[in-house]
Amino acid sequence: MTYSRAHRSPLIWLGALLVIYLGYPLVAFVVRLINSPQRGFHVPGLFPALWISVSGATVSLAMVTVLGVPLAYLLARSSGPLSTIVGTIVQIPLALPPLMSGIVLVYLIGPYTFLGQLFGEHLTDSFVGVVIAMSFVSSPFLIVASRAAFASLDTGMLDVAATLGHADTSRFFRVAVPTAGHGIRAGMLLTWLRAFGEYGAVVILAYNPASLPIYTENQFSGRGLPTTLAPTALSLGIAVVVVLLSRAHVTKPASHPSRTPKHIVPEMVPPRPVRFDVDHHVGTFHLTIAHESASTHLGILGPSGSGKTALLRCLAGLNGASPGPVWYGDELMQYVPVERRGVGYVAQGFSLYPRMSVWRHMTFAGATPELSAYWIEHLRLQGLEDRLPADLSGGQRQRVGLAQVLCSSPKVLLLDEPFSALDVPVRLELRRELRRLQQETGLATVLVTHDPQEAAFLSDELIVLENGNVLQSGTSRSLFSRPASAEVAKLLGEENMNVATVRSSNMIDVGRSRLRIPDTEIAVGASVWWSVAPERAIVSSTLTASAREADTLQGTVVDVADMGFAYDVFVNVGDGVEVLVRTRGALEVEVGSPCRIEFDRDAISLWEVPSDLAGLAINGPVMH
Repeated sequence: MTYSRAHRSPLIWLGALLVIYLGYPLVAFVVRLINSPQRGFHVPGLFPALWISVSGATVSLAMVTVLGVPLAYLLARSSGPLSTIVGTIVQIPLALPPLMSGIVLVYLIGPYTFLGQLFGEHLTDSFVGVVIAMSFVSSPFLIVASRAAFASLDTGMLDVAATLGHADTSRFFRVAVPTAGHGIRAGMLLTWLRAFGEYGAVVILAYNPASLPIYTENQFSGRGLPTTLAPTALSLGIAVVVVLLSRAHVTKPASHPSRTPKHIVPEMVPPRPVRFDVDHHVGTFHLTIAHESASTHLGILGPSGSGKTALLRCLAGLNGASPGPVWYGDELMQYVPVERRGVGYVAQGFSLYPRMSVWRHMTFAGATPELSAYWIEHLRLQGLEDRLPADLSGGQRQRVGLAQVLCSSPKVLLLDEPFSALDVPVRLELRRELRRLQQETGLATVLVTHDPQEAAFLSDELIVLENGNVLQSGTSRSLFSRPASAEVAKLLGEENMNVATVRSSNMIDVGRSRLRIPDTEIAVGASVWWSVAPERAIVSSTLTASAREADTLQGTVVDVADMGFAYDVFVNVGDGVEVLVRTRGALEVEVGSPCRIEFDRDAISLWEVPSDLAGLAINGPVMH
């Protein structure tokens, strides 16, 4: 059924019409070639003209590739007026008719120009003139295709290569060019074919020696159609061969040793806590933060757009020296190039090299086979040495990324949301694996994450960021036990955030009820956020007016979610205030029934609402 429906699709028929339009003339030509008694293969000058076109196109391609691919790389990584001007210039030959391209070139290298006189008027009507004309009209194809391929590269791959010790030239040849190879090859194919078939610019600039298109036009004008069959057939055959060659894939042999080398245990590195004083601008975004770590495991927590990744890039040196001083232990790294800092950087989204096997990833930073074998075994990657990243699971790719940077024996390990793209079971497994590595290697780590549980598990010290500024910093225990503000509490995963009004130094108005709180110095009448952990509240169906009434709220159950390990009970306590209670015992209430929530006053946290926000949600819920 699917097959028949596909053949009834109008898209299929539209495509078929174009194929017929393109293919029918070729078929008709082949039939004429087979049946014609005069094909023109005997006419003098045919094969010399063919050689001029083939050799000219090949030389043009070599020139354009050597000069154009680096230019495309620079254009893909640049922005601003200069990049726009250069990008426009290299595309002008695409819009300029070929004859006009030849005329423009005459003004550059014609017999009476400075360059023409300098080279003895040999730049026109010569093989050099043919090459110049071909390269002028064909170069945009390679530059445009290569620029698009370079622009689509994952910049994390280049960043990781920089931190593994590869300077910009090495990153270009060893990462950018191989990864963008498909686009470069497509551009090279179009460039060669365009140069091979060029007529307009060549006929103006270098009529002699005749290229194949000029020879064909001369035959058509002087003898008619029959003698054009041979050059057309040769052109068609060469085009087919070139296209087929461009589609061929070269399979590289396995790059790891046939015998796995004995591994060596890497030396333990001395802990190097990170400290920094960063002041960095990214467009209109301003990141300003100074911190001196007291421990070796630092976590950076914050929402998307808070500046976490920007800070990590500054610590790695990927933004140069301008963000400010950074120390690894007592070593100032501000003016040390990123490729010489000896930092291990695990970028977001794995950032592996698609054409490199697992083994080549291990040795990419210059690690010895013995050290590579150690980390492959230690991170349980045995048997995967010949696989490419596309053949690995998410967890395996993350292990490869981690093992690769460990093979470089880094001074500090920087991790940018390393587990965000993984399924929960794999994430938990690798989280435990990373904690084990922290303990075994002694490496100082800086972890960027938006997951408070992950931050608490892998960090002894935390910085909470928002909009490029520090909301709170300190030990993980101090932040989780005493968040400095409601914003910090939310980012740390605090639930049951609601707004109330201070009634007295130990009482707040919640909905239509009053709730006792720990003594506070917040002024009477002020709006406050209050919160209590769902596990530290008790819900029951008993409604009483006991002496501890101020430690309870009465309401109606609006929803019950069975979480498997507990029940989440949502209770409306009046005026739109909803409180979440999490109970692991037997459930005494049901949806729609009245209930009572009992609190331990010491479990209640309180933060004053800023004056500019106080009127937005008086006695209303903020979040669960």
